[in-house]
Amino acid sequence: METISLARGVPAPECIPVEELADCARAAVQRDGTTVLSYGPVGGYQPLREWIAERHGVEPSRVLVTNGSLQGLAFLADRFAGARVVVEQPTYDRPLKLLAARGVDVTAVPMDDDGLDLDALAKALDAGPKPAFVYTIPTFQNPSGRTLGVERRKQLVEIARERDLLVLEDDPYGLVRFEGDRPPTLFELDGGEQVVYSSSFSKTIAPGLRVGYFVLPQALDAELEALAVSTYITPVLLGQATVFEFLRRGNFEPNLERVRELLRARRDAMIDALEQELPSATWSRPQGGYFVWLELPQEVGDAPGVAFVPGTDFGGAPNTVRLAFSYVSPDEIREGVRRLSAAVSARGEVAAAGPASRGYAT
Repeated sequence: METISLARGVPAPECIPVEELADCARAAVQRDGTTVLSYGPVGGYQPLREWIAERHGVEPSRVLVTNGSLQGLAFLADRFAGARVVVEQPTYDRPLKLLAARGVDVTAVPMDDDGLDLDALAKALDAGPKPAFVYTIPTFQNPSGRTLGVERRKQLVEIARERDLLVLEDDPYGLVRFEGDRPPTLFELDGGEQVVYSSSFSKTIAPGLRVGYFVLPQALDAELEALAVSTYITPVLLGQATVFEFLRRGNFEPNLERVRELLRARRDAMIDALEQELPSATWSRPQGGYFVWLELPQEVGDAPGVAFVPGTDFGGAPNTVRLAFSYVSPDEIREGVRRLSAAVSARGEVAAAGPASRGYAT
């Protein structure tokens, strides 16, 4: 039996516009090859920096284009090594690993269906030293798929202003919306004074291009650029120039709509399968993104023929699971959930039977 992966938070192969990107890469080299194939400015390919800056209403000097947005987070973790950082619980596991490796004291604050619990955040802020920053994925969060409500967004920005608190808004999924109105970003509500904005073209164009970016306060931009220079001298300018050519041709919005439709069908298949196969469980109902957060009646352990990521990897409870619907087909999603349901049922039957049925001494 071939394993179905509900673990991979990556776009399905058909989401990636391979032929168009190949042509864009060729055109970028032909037009600007001596720049993109050499060392260049550490802040990124200038035409792309200007496009991003215009989109977010800032000066290009405030944009740092990195080799994936996680690289930028690594720079921020280096900058604040040994400090305290507040995160959501659950949250993306890679930042947790980056922060831990740099001796950062991580304080986790719980979420509910409307996102970060702001009362719990206020208590956490009062209970220890001022954090270097609060890390949040407010839209279609990884791993939960949850979205922070508009009123809570406004309140979070007010908390940041009142406490002179830096907030890192990680927003790689925000444009991958299937339905509903787009809420304002924290960055838009704040105006860029207290909020650092991070995003990526990995989910909207292709992850292998490794193009992410940060919109930073001017002083912090200079510090992170210095860290970037000492790490890789120059970013992957060919990937950045390829992205810019794709944008310049007007391909971004049509491709984004195509990706939304492909992933909407997968989200719908996931929700339908959960309703049919796991009625005793609860789960998030994301309006976009890649993930559903599943809460089971009991810990599931392994499930034959289906891969998933246990919620404990993200700071969740033992009975939670992250299910990614982005990579496999709708039919594979339905079969994967069926296999997961069978494993949950089998584990429940063993637990109900008691220790003797498992071969243990009584």
